[in-house]
Amino acid sequence: CSRVLDMAADFGLNFIDTADVYAESKSEETLGHALKGRWDKFVVATKVYMKTGDDPNDYGASRYHIMNGTEASLRRLQTDHIDLYQLHRPDPSTPTEETLRTLDDLVTQGKVRYIGCSTFPAWRVMEALGISERRGWARFVTEQPPYNLLDRRIENELVPLALKYKLGLLPWSPLAMGMLTGRYADAARFPSDSRAGRIGAVYADRVSPLAIEKGNALLPLARDRGLTPSQLALLWCKDQPAVTAPIIGPRTEAHLDDALPVLEMALDAETAATLDALYPPGGAFADFHNSSGWMKMKVSV
Repeated sequence: CSRVLDMAADFGLNFIDTADVYAESKSEETLGHALKGRWDKFVVATKVYMKTGDDPNDYGASRYHIMNGTEASLRRLQTDHIDLYQLHRPDPSTPTEETLRTLDDLVTQGKVRYIGCSTFPAWRVMEALGISERRGWARFVTEQPPYNLLDRRIENELVPLALKYKLGLLPWSPLAMGMLTGRYADAARFPSDSRAGRIGAVYADRVSPLAIEKGNALLPLARDRGLTPSQLALLWCKDQPAVTAPIIGPRTEAHLDDALPVLEMALDAETAATLDALYPPGGAFADFHNSSGWMKMKVSV
């Protein structure tokens, strides 16, 4: 982790995204150790909402859970503030006003500098922006949606909203969970070192025959341009309207080394048109938005 962060810093990457539940909270703990003495070199984002324990309130976007979650994340990250604090998913059982008031209090206290959301439908983002404006509270400055060549649905509503209200988009899964890298050939058998092979669950659920077929269609286009398929997929995502920064997940130094050249690239009009023809704007060949494990109702007591 430290070596990857060193490489990132050397090449000007300064945004790190994590969450309180990644690797059972070990992601935040690892970052806390790796970032000692160099917090000023990075903008660190984490998230709250997912289930963190067995208590009925260890879940969601209630004031109770957010306040507890903030303190726990600060301890694990070994810092006194979070640069960008994001709601990991919308909470259908907590009033939006309660959630936003809590986040505003954290900004006022200096424990959080900016707030954002992740995988929110456009109407929920707009609702939150409207409430924050009316109440004079801190507003979302970012949304973190799934966005890649296999899933372009956010272009229908979220991208226009982001452009109008100057909301930064931080796409997750720009490589479609590896399906745009040429790694998958069979929807029933996964490479042992892939996320679908190592973790299974939601990662395996999204590897479909259609997604593999459409994902692998990128390979000859990338080869003709002297790029790896992952570079072309990342370049496309990076250069889309309203995108501030695609979030990559390099597990090794080699993964990061493959992605770094994209920083200096620009998507040309001919390539963009070719990709639009193969992956129509606003459409989808895979579903990265919801799953039975990620969108659950809760009851707070």
